[in-house]
Amino acid sequence: MSEKPKLHFQALQIANEQRNAYGLRYNDYERYRKHCYNRTHRLRSSLKMTYGRGREFKKLPPINLDTIKDGHLQLLLFEAERAWAHSQEMHQESLKLAATAKTLKDAAKEDAERKSSSNRKHATRRMRRSIHWATQLLSHCQALYAQGRLSAEDLAQVTAYTLILNGRFLRQRYDFEDALVQLSVARNLLDALAAAAETSRAQALAVSFADEIGPEIRHCAHELRREKAYDVDAVVAEVAPRHRNALVQDCDALLSQLGKESGGAAEERGKLKELLWEGEPVPIRNPELVDVLLKVQEAEEKLVQARKAEDKSTDASAAEGEKKGKGAHGARSKRGGVASYDAILLALSEAEDVSRKLVEAQKLSGATATAGTRDIQFVHAYIVYQLLSRRVQRDLLLMSTLLHQLHAAQRSHSGHSKARKVQVDARLYPAIVKLLDSVLQSLEQMRTLTIVDESPDLASAVEARLAYTKARRCYYLAWCYAPLKKYAEALTLTQHAFIHLRECRSTLDGTIETDPINDGDPAFYPLSLADLDKLDEELTLDSTSFKTDWFAYNGGALDAESSKTHKKPLFFDIALNYISLDMDRLQERAGKAPKKVETPVAAPAPQQAAEKKTPASRAKVEEIERAATPEPSAQARGGLSSLLGGWWGRR
Repeated sequence: MSEKPKLHFQALQIANEQRNAYGLRYNDYERYRKHCYNRTHRLRSSLKMTYGRGREFKKLPPINLDTIKDGHLQLLLFEAERAWAHSQEMHQESLKLAATAKTLKDAAKEDAERKSSSNRKHATRRMRRSIHWATQLLSHCQALYAQGRLSAEDLAQVTAYTLILNGRFLRQRYDFEDALVQLSVARNLLDALAAAAETSRAQALAVSFADEIGPEIRHCAHELRREKAYDVDAVVAEVAPRHRNALVQDCDALLSQLGKESGGAAEERGKLKELLWEGEPVPIRNPELVDVLLKVQEAEEKLVQARKAEDKSTDASAAEGEKKGKGAHGARSKRGGVASYDAILLALSEAEDVSRKLVEAQKLSGATATAGTRDIQFVHAYIVYQLLSRRVQRDLLLMSTLLHQLHAAQRSHSGHSKARKVQVDARLYPAIVKLLDSVLQSLEQMRTLTIVDESPDLASAVEARLAYTKARRCYYLAWCYAPLKKYAEALTLTQHAFIHLRECRSTLDGTIETDPINDGDPAFYPLSLADLDKLDEELTLDSTSFKTDWFAYNGGALDAESSKTHKKPLFFDIALNYISLDMDRLQERAGKAPKKVETPVAAPAPQQAAEKKTPASRAKVEEIERAATPEPSAQARGGLSSLLGGWWGRR
């Protein structure tokens, strides 16, 4: 006879996935109840366990353990979930009607109270039905475990699920002592499942259910006037060992078998590495969050491997590249590094989306975390910080890739006097400014996070990098204006860059030794005083260069030889468009009249017919014959100033 197949039935995992996917994340019990109804209908149809058609009722035979399948266990679980969701829905309606009755009077008040009582009784009946289905499921699982067809982990999950339903029902009936026992034993089983979990997802699943019943244990202990009722772990450690063997059949043997099953080597692929923040672990208590963080972990490992491979290839081809005189290999390797960040950013974006939904669900449910603990809001802020840091790291790598073109051009002109003014692509500096804008946006968003605001050293480090990034942005933005001959704008931007650089230096001077970003993993934005000195030197050189170019552009002389040549006066071209100038007259009034060369006077021509002189011609003759205005100083004044002085009316 062939051996009976083993079954794998994760009750807590199925319940958690279905609840989160179909409404219970936002306490929509009606939607979840309808989903459970549809699911049980499909399971009964597939297993041929329907109650007949139409009005004809067909009683179902009991489930045979020899032919039992995974679908039979799922059917019992969803029946229990359906009844439990209906019970919670009726309980909420009862509370709403009771609150409404307090605002009404006379007959309306009595009607609301009657409906509230009816809904409360209906909720109790549906809760009993849920416990009935869960108990039936537990009995089948115990029989399968005895036959060796079900693992200890699966049986422990079904047992914890049944105990949780029993404890909640007893608490609603104000039987706090028995409810405390049931919930404490369930919490003890969940802690054992978390300790024996082979994957981080299974551990987070057990921890999430344990966190869910923690407030209920605290409430029962408080109603029983127990000392230290706030310490849930202490209450569980006191109550559970005394009652677990009475409530769970062979509980000690079950826990020992659970430890043996998990004694083997766990799958390293499914294990999430411990996340630390300021030396303390970051709690990950949600299975969905574990899944996306595992993707982040895998992407980071791929990035590390890609960096190692790039370093080896760079070292191997460095000598060959120097011989050929080509610098394109560095740019290609950096582009490969930029592409490897896509997987990390995608996984972190997904993790941020999941954690944000969990935060919204916590706010809607009204649950609050214990003071001093790291709740889901802290985890969300931590994930956002990691996302922004990786984004900044990616943008800085992109910027260094773009600057490789400029550095290569400057190295090729290193022997010339104008190595800083090499011809580059006109789109280079605007692209760098755009990347720096993205870095600024990420840093400003990072500064508003609660985990950054609560750490003074980290807040100072982020502010220093904000100022340094602003200085670099002003520097490269000035180079966007320089090719357009807008030297005034370029010089203004360099002055702003000096201001931001001084601000960064004042912030960084006291904390450079203990900078958390430089010492962090990863150090996404390393910054030192040497970087500030280098940028200060570049700003000084470029500021002088802009001033020199501006002076030359306006007609100024940069050396002694150029001053000897004749230059047009300032605004000469503009004035010439509107004024007819007599340059000889201007030279004469400026004291620079050219020497007159005497030429033989020709004999006067015989006077012809007398011509009538108009008043305008007579005035012109008088102007020519008028003596020159005497100069106040005997010393001749030369240069541009004397010319302008005579032009603008110093007579």
